[in-house]
Order: sequence, then C-alpha cells, then structure tokens
Amino acid sequence: MSTAFDQQYQVFLTLAQQNTPAAARDMLETLALDPAVIERILERYEQDTLAVRDLREPRSVVLNNRFTWYTGPRKGDRCWPALQTLLRRDGWNESALESLDDASTKVLALMSHPREKAFAVRGLVVGYVQSGKTTNFTSVLAKAADRGYKLFIVLAGIHNGLRRQTQLRLQEQLVRPNPLLWHQLTDPDRDFSPPANAAAFFNDANHQYVLCVVKKNPTVLRKFTRWLDSARGFLGNAPALVIDDEADQATVATRTINPLIRGVLDRLPKACYVGYTATPFANLLIDPSARDLYPEHFVVNLPRPDRYFGPEVIFGREVQDHEDPADVPAGHDMVRIVPDDDVDLLRPAKGEADDFAPEMTDSLRTAVAYFCMATAARTARGTGNPHSTMLIHTSVSTSVHQSFDAPLRDLLRSLAHEVAGDDLADLRRLWESECGRVSAEDFGEKAIPFDTLLPYLPQVIDRCRVIMDNSTSNDRLDYENGPVIAIAVGGNTLSRGLTLEGLCVSYFVRSVSAYDTLLQMGRWFGFRNGYADLPRIWMTRELREWFRHLASVEAEMRRDIDVYMTEDKTPLDFAVRIRTHPALLVTAAAKMKSAVKAAAAYGGQRVQTRYFPVHDVAWLQENQRHARRLVQLAATRGCRVDRDRARDRVLLRDVPHELILDFLDGYRFHDRSQECDSALIRAYIRKRGDQRALRQWNIALIGNPTSDAEGFEFAPGIAVGRVTRSRLDPDSDVADIKTLMSRRDAAVDLVVDRSGELSEDAIKKLRRVQLPDHGLLTLYAIDRHSPTRRPDRHPLQATDHVIGVGLVFPEPRESDSAVEREYVSANLAGLHVEEEDLAGLETEES
Repeated sequence: MSTAFDQQYQVFLTLAQQNTPAAARDMLETLALDPAVIERILERYEQDTLAVRDLREPRSVVLNNRFTWYTGPRKGDRCWPALQTLLRRDGWNESALESLDDASTKVLALMSHPREKAFAVRGLVVGYVQSGKTTNFTSVLAKAADRGYKLFIVLAGIHNGLRRQTQLRLQEQLVRPNPLLWHQLTDPDRDFSPPANAAAFFNDANHQYVLCVVKKNPTVLRKFTRWLDSARGFLGNAPALVIDDEADQATVATRTINPLIRGVLDRLPKACYVGYTATPFANLLIDPSARDLYPEHFVVNLPRPDRYFGPEVIFGREVQDHEDPADVPAGHDMVRIVPDDDVDLLRPAKGEADDFAPEMTDSLRTAVAYFCMATAARTARGTGNPHSTMLIHTSVSTSVHQSFDAPLRDLLRSLAHEVAGDDLADLRRLWESECGRVSAEDFGEKAIPFDTLLPYLPQVIDRCRVIMDNSTSNDRLDYENGPVIAIAVGGNTLSRGLTLEGLCVSYFVRSVSAYDTLLQMGRWFGFRNGYADLPRIWMTRELREWFRHLASVEAEMRRDIDVYMTEDKTPLDFAVRIRTHPALLVTAAAKMKSAVKAAAAYGGQRVQTRYFPVHDVAWLQENQRHARRLVQLAATRGCRVDRDRARDRVLLRDVPHELILDFLDGYRFHDRSQECDSALIRAYIRKRGDQRALRQWNIALIGNPTSDAEGFEFAPGIAVGRVTRSRLDPDSDVADIKTLMSRRDAAVDLVVDRSGELSEDAIKKLRRVQLPDHGLLTLYAIDRHSPTRRPDRHPLQATDHVIGVGLVFPEPRESDSAVEREYVSANLAGLHVEEEDLAGLETEES
C-alpha cells in the first residue's frame, strides 16, 4: 500500500517527465509543499538515478559524471510494457528480460531529458556480433517514447536487406502493439520518400511518434535532410533519438555519408546520437577534437548474454594478464579446415571473376552433406529455431555467387540419389565422426543417432533451396513464410547486421584485410538454442588463426573500457588500446588517420609461450641450447639453488638481469604468440633496470613428479622431470598448447600457504610484499610425445623436446616503464583527415 510520501514522489516523477527535474522541483515549491518533504523527494530521486548510473551491468564510461535522469519504467508507460509482453511470448525468461531492462535503462539515462531546451549528445553502445543489439536499441526507443522523445531515426546499415529486416522488427515490436501512437515514414519495401507538409508531424497538436528507418545512403539522406529543412521552425518540439546501427560502417571517415549524418543532427535542436556496433574499432579511433561523431558523452559496454556463441567460444583466445588460464575457453572443436588447394577452386584470382566456374571440392561436398544431416537431426529433435541455413561466402563478386547456383543444385541432387541408394556408409561415418568430436550432452542436448535422422533426410534435401543473396539478385533470404531450409551464397549483403536464422553451417574462404570486416562476416556468432552442438565452420587454417587473434583483441578492448570505468575516466580522456596484427588492418586505412601507436607495459603481467613449431627440430634444439646455457651460467655465477624434490622443482635465486636479457636474445618465440615479443620484453627489462628494478630474477625449472617421462638436464647436477602439454589441433605444424603455466607456478618463488587457493590478485599482492623488484622466469622441458587422455586434446608429437618459457613481472611501486607495443589508440590531440570509403555506395542509392 502506497504512503502519502510515495504518492507525492509519483507526482514529482510525472512533473519531471512533463518538464525537467529542475522545473519539477520548482513546481513542488509553488505547491507550498513542506521543504522537508521536498528535500526527501529530491534525495530519493537522486538515489534512484544513482542506482541506474551505478548498475554493475552494463558497464559504461561517462563524460564528467554525466547526470542520469531516468529512473526506469513507470506505471502508465505503453511502449516498453508492450515490448516486454512480446518478448515473454517469444520465450524470454525473466532473467534475460531483467538484463535487457537494466541495459536499456542505462542507455536512456545517459541521454538528455527530452524537455531540455537544447542538447546534442554523442554516445556509443558496444555489443557483440549477432547478440541482440537490435533488441536493445528497440527497448531504448520504446522507453524514450514513453518519456517524451518525438522523432526516431534508425540508420540501418547500407543494404536493403538489413533496412527491411530492421523495419519489420520495429513494426512488430513497437508499432503494432500501439498503432495509434506511431506514424511511420518508411515501410519494409520503401525507403524514405518525403511526405507533404513536414511541419504537421511536429506541431503541438500531433502527439504521434515519428519513426523513420533509412539506409546510410547519400540519396536517401539528402532527401531526408531537405525534408527536415522544410520543418525547421517546428523541430524544437521534436526531441530526436538517432540510432546508428552498424555505426562503424559508412559512418566513420567517409567523404559523403559522414557529413550527411552530421547534417541531419545539426538540423535537430534536440538530438541524441547513439551508435550501436559490435566492432567499434573505427569509432574509438575518431579524433575526439574534431567536429565529428566521437562518443564524447558515453560508451556503454553491453554484457555478453547467456548462451551466446562468440569468437572465443568457437576459436579460443589468449589469456589476459589478470586471468586464470583454466578459465579461458580453448574453443569447441567446431572448425573444419579447408585445404589451401581448395581455395583456388572456389574463389577466382583477381580480375578473373566474370569467367570463373567453381569446382565442388571434397570439403564443400562434406559441408553440404553435414548441413543436410544436421538439419534432419534438428527436425528429429523438434526444438529450437525452425529455420536452418547454410552460408557460403567465398567472394564479394555477384557473378561468382551466381556461378555456384547450378553446381550446388547438382550436388543436392547427387546427395538425394546417395540417400535413396543402399550405400550410406560415408554419410554414416561423417555423422558419427562429427558427433564424436562435439558432444551433444556438453550443451544440454540429446544426441541424435544416424538411424534416427535418416527418415527426415530425404525431405530436408528436397526442401533445401539454393539462394543467391546479393545486391543484384532478386532472390532473398525471407524467413516470413514458414520454416526455411536454404544454402545462401552471398557477400556483403550477408555480412553486416543481417540475421541468418537457424545458421548451422558456414563455408567461409573470403579474403579480408581488417578486423571489423572479418568479425562482422562471422554470422555464425550468436544464439543456437536447441542445436548448440551442431554448428560447424569450414575455413582455412589462416582464417581460423585470425579469428582466434580477434577474440583476444576483443576481450582486451572490452576490458579496457571496463578498467576506464573503474578509474573514473571520461570518453574524452581515455583511449582504448587495440592490439594490431602483422597481416590485418584494425579497420580501413581512412578510419585510422587519427590513430597513434599506444605505449604499453608489462608491469603485473604474466607472459607465457603457447605456440611451438613442433616439426622444426633446429628451432626446438636451439631453444634447448639457450635454456641450458642460461641455467649453467646462473649456477656458475653462484646464484642460490633451492631444490624441492617432492614437487620436482629447482629454483635459482637472484640471477642478474643481464643473463635473462642474453637468454631472451637467443630464445625464439613463435610469431603467433604476439604477447611474447622478445624485443619489447628486453626493452622493458632494460628500462626497468635503469630505474633500479628488475635487476634481479629468479629462475624456476618446473618438473612433474608424477610423470612417467624421463628427466631433462639443464646443467650438470640440475635436472627435472619432463612435463606433458597436449595440443588443441592435431593437424597443424604449429602446436597450440593453450596453457603452459599453472597459477601455482607463478608463485613458485614466493612463500605461500599451500593449503589455500591462490588468486591472481593474491599472487600480485604477495609479490609486492616479498619480491617487489624481482622478476620470475619459469622453464619447462615439455616431453615431445606428451600423451593425453582428454577427449578434447591430442598428443604433442614433436620431433624433439620443447622448451616452454613463462615470465612473471612484478607490479611497479610507482609509474611503470612503457614500451612501444603493437597497439593503436585514438590520438587525443591529432588532426582528422577524411577519405572516401565505400565509394560505390556513396554515389547512388542501392
């Protein structure tokens, strides 16, 4: 039962919605309310707004402790409750709805109050590829409408497919539940066409919300700008929310589209611009000092949703310095390697697209056969998304896409004949092999035997359509009319924002050059409810390694945003570091004009080797030689040697840093271990040495007392048993062991309570107290066979024993010594240069 004070507080909230919080406070005073009651109301309002600002999720970086005015949904709201009802009907549980409610409340609270006289807000929301960003900004639109925003502009990518898909979603979730509240300036089949009398949409007598979903296209944006010009005297009554979906695409550093978007915002006296993207590399490299779309007011980092399949789940990633390696996923065994020889048969050489005819390679035939069987298995289960899609992405050329049509139809006919015949041994073997590599039970699913799916297989093949979805084809992936089974061949129209419903198999050999392009093409990221064990990806080994690198880049970037939040930074005085790659651009060159190399340091970090060229015997033996030389020199220098025979470890204490530098000069790290840059590590140690730190090191030789392997002698009288480290991929010349060091290894030279659990933070704290200026180098002699019983691992099978190296750096007592590491970040004082990007899309409507 509400109290009199509760009722008074609700009156204040109503007045604050109709006016501003400051004006509502003044109105309470004119009502002659007791000053003590007014003070209580304002205190409660401040507490409610602080609760929104301090939400644990989503995390955010905000300009100057930006005031948050929105306290959440209220009784009497119409748009957000209607959306909630629809989502519940679609199967959203209360936990997911609560997370969506919190995230959308946080974003709206960081925008300006619609009753302010004028505002120009710039924000960015960072989500994940295929993770529900559209649902988040739909929720923000609904809540903004409930609070008095009038004009809603959604910039929906650069292709008709995504624009249409977005329009349909907003119609279904915003307009249809409250049709009298909304006026749509666009529809699914028609981009913006200027209606007459623009002023009528924004005068005081018109209480409808105005919704416009447009492509980022010059022709469309110019028409929309001219239409706004015709209503200029009335736009002060129209607080506007501009959502830029795929905000890194076409928006940043383009000669035409970027100024047109800014022109739209300039014409709106009250405008909040909020970019949404999963790949914010370009947005975070905009020059903040330029008059542009840098997210100066806030950056919100959406949490990863439950059951979301992201890059690290599929490909694994590197361990960050604050993490326990055991907690970092190695990636599920869902990637199948396309031989390099197949690529030339499926993708034309430069300039040869028009006459290209693809060959149905063994890898592509296998992928199509598996797709049909996986779809039949999903049909047998009868759960999850009713649609099933396979993506083939080899080239951007539309003529290449078309060349796949007849061969794929022939392949399906051949598969139908095979299923109708008596010899099903190959299909059975393929299915059973795949089920053995990825366990259905690990995902809470029921395994489907081959004989169970077989009755459904003929119908699946018969219903499977081959669709060429590109900018010139009339055929499109359309999921509105019944369950769809389709093999979609396409390029850019399928690689940005567009959701491929029930995506189960991807065959991807497209050559790309930038992080954001590559990540956005990963349409296989997202939710796979009901079939999480079945997705498979066919790609080259190089592409797989690139995606693993990107998973590490993405994790670091998101952690930077979180760290800046806890350090009370603002978007104008922080620059997110983005790790670079020798073969990939971070984003298009034009978008990196304001980027600068970012300095980084190793203080408090743990670095370890992960990749080894197991068939390069010269490499392996040279590393053995340098490890033995280091231990022998340390022992002859009179360094104290401690032995722990029970744990099979030898510790050499107080080794001069010159010996460590000499070792690092000779030991070879593999190129894939980008955090193990020998030159940068040596430069860092020298810089710290100049500051009287890191001049003394401890060297730990880590053995395994329970191993059956023989010992490895590092120096006369100094030996430990060889350790075993199995590999993730059995086929590559470069073995990935994922984790070398245990958490205990990182504390081997410290006095610790062996009975207690050691966290990363606890180890750092102990090192600060016990060995604040000492570094630790750990050496492992890894048995070349390294057998394993784990089903997700494989024996190492190296040509000789492998030397693994770990380095633990203490946190500096004061400032750290930065070295030029392979990162870039925004130049907070640089010049902004715009160049043409996506030239063909900027010149005419498509």
